[in-house]
Amino acid sequence: MRRYSASYPEPAANQGTRNDWATLKTLFPYLWTYKWRVLLALLFLVGAKLANVGVPLVMKALIDRMTISPNNPRAMLVLPIGILVAYGALRVCTTLFTELREFVFAKVTQRAVRTIALKVFRHLHALSLRFHLNRQTGGMTRDIERGTRGISSLVSYTLYSILPTLVEISLVIGYLVLHYDVWFAAITLVALVTYIAFTVLITEWRTHFRRTMNELDSKANTKAIDSLINYETVKYFGNEDYEAKRYDHSLENWETAAVKSQTSLSLLNTGQSLIIAIAVTLILWRATQGVIDGKMTLGDLVLVNAFMIQLYIPLNFLGVIYREIKQSLADMERLFTLLDQHREVADAPHAKPLAVSGAEVKFSHVDFSYETKRQILFDVDFTIQAGTTTAVVGHSGSGKSTLSRLLFRFYDIQSGAITIDGQDLRDVTQASLRRAIGIVPQDTVLFNDTIEYNIAYGKPDASKDDIVAAAKAAYIHDFIESLPDGYATMVGERGLKLSGGEKQRVAIARTLLKNPAILIFDEATSALDSRAEQAIQAQLKEIAQDRTTLVIAHRLSTIADAAQILVLDHGRIIERGTHFELLAAGGAYAQMWERQQARKEDATASPSGGIDSETAVA
Repeated sequence: MRRYSASYPEPAANQGTRNDWATLKTLFPYLWTYKWRVLLALLFLVGAKLANVGVPLVMKALIDRMTISPNNPRAMLVLPIGILVAYGALRVCTTLFTELREFVFAKVTQRAVRTIALKVFRHLHALSLRFHLNRQTGGMTRDIERGTRGISSLVSYTLYSILPTLVEISLVIGYLVLHYDVWFAAITLVALVTYIAFTVLITEWRTHFRRTMNELDSKANTKAIDSLINYETVKYFGNEDYEAKRYDHSLENWETAAVKSQTSLSLLNTGQSLIIAIAVTLILWRATQGVIDGKMTLGDLVLVNAFMIQLYIPLNFLGVIYREIKQSLADMERLFTLLDQHREVADAPHAKPLAVSGAEVKFSHVDFSYETKRQILFDVDFTIQAGTTTAVVGHSGSGKSTLSRLLFRFYDIQSGAITIDGQDLRDVTQASLRRAIGIVPQDTVLFNDTIEYNIAYGKPDASKDDIVAAAKAAYIHDFIESLPDGYATMVGERGLKLSGGEKQRVAIARTLLKNPAILIFDEATSALDSRAEQAIQAQLKEIAQDRTTLVIAHRLSTIADAAQILVLDHGRIIERGTHFELLAAGGAYAQMWERQQARKEDATASPSGGIDSETAVA
């Protein structure tokens, strides 16, 4: 048997703070998938700006043509019809090209958002159980929401604001250089460089305020969602005010960061307005002086003024847009950081689908630790013969449920091997492995959907007849039919509208519908009353006859007929055998049996008899 050795997962090198270029580099391939649409949109962008810059030029020509005395008899003969038509046509072209650009590029943006969101969703499902146990769901969902929204904002601001403004600035400065005094271009260029430099420097300084706001917002959202998910616990202890204070404390910290961000904005706005005001004043002074000196016509004055107005409007928003882009990048940074998370458990390059013949399960000298300083399993070695049932018992914390997690390959073991029909779990695809295994967990969690949906989750393409048959086999069909909405009844968040026993029977029906080759029952009837438990146990034994079954149990009476019983203690198998063999040995199993039988007799003899007190081993 091949032996493997797995080290503990190391965090990815790039899981820290990403820089903006790394974020843009990650985004670019998703946009470039539709490169022809991107190039066509850029072509329309340039066309729109050429038309926009052409409008003041036509206006200049119109004014120069009309500079004649009102009483001049030629006044009615010089009406420049062609120039007027050109003016109107350029106005229309500006709007037309702008709308065509947005029409062409809309699919690129939305498809990129969809693709990235789906990739993050799949990646989160591909991450190990360790990641999800350590991650707070509320903050993570907020990061995904803000990140996908940030992609749309970044693309929108870049293509619809930044690039058009830069193209227009280039065209205007080029025209000024070719046709007027060098001072016009110099003043415009210096003002632009100063404005952009000032905006970038101040915005970079303010960016950490945004990051702080994001972190505090995620923490506040996490506390709120966690409190609402645990609504009943909050009510049990009357801690509504305590939860409100915790949430308000998080909001208070967020408010402080938000106020700092907003007040620092005043400095940026004031500086930007001052730079623009000085530049426009100097430009108009030079133009007016040129008209007085006879070097420029009245049309030239109007042209320069129109250019400055056209530049001033988008340039005035350039700072706002740059801030929004920086904020979008900060939001996207957290989204892409999720994609950087290391996949602790991944399919090997040579992995093949699991081929199940008899479904023999074998643990070969398995060692396992969740953390380096705390080993859970020590040299665990056993075989579940195909078509037989093996039960595992032991004190809480002995490692029983860890066996099922390893069989599903939620974690990789440190040494040893786990095989199914001789195939190491690390050599087969995870999807095929999990298709072959079904589990009825002790703590059943349901989706906030209908009972039918939750049963059908075991086989999403199952017919209604198959779903009903599974419900009948799990002895829950009659209960479902008694409900006003029947199978369309909503079960609530995490299935809280159903009792513990009802949830467990839905889980049994779901597993029966999946019809796997290997079954795991993790205290599958712990939430049922004695009568229901007996009925379900009989059904479970019937469906387990032709399947390889692992039963994790506290109640020893439920596994007395297992082909093999393993007794775990602190991660080691200390006894194994059949029920009668272990009783005859008089060891740990026999002692647990005697204690449970004594508790059962005491419960039967008590005045409030009828309650099943066969509790878990202490």
